[in-house]
Amino acid sequence: MKSSKYLNDLKGKSAAELNQDLVAAKKELFNLRFQNATNQLDNTARITEVRKNIARIQTLITQKAKEA
Repeated sequence: MKSSKYLNDLKGKSAAELNQDLVAAKKELFNLRFQNATNQLDNTARITEVRKNIARIQTLITQKAKEA
C-alpha cells in the first residue's frame, strides 16, 4: 500500500527531518486550498491526502518526543 510505505519512510527520519516535512506539507496544503478557492485545482482528493499526511507526521513527532 502507498500509505504504509510512506509511513515506513517517515519512521526512519529524525525529529528535525519530520519537522521539515511538516512545514513542507503545511505549505502544500495552503497552496492546494488556494488553488481550490480559485477553481484551479483538478484533483481535490489531494487535499485530503495531504491532511492525512500532516496527521501522520504529527503523530510520529509526538511519539518520538515521548520516547526521549
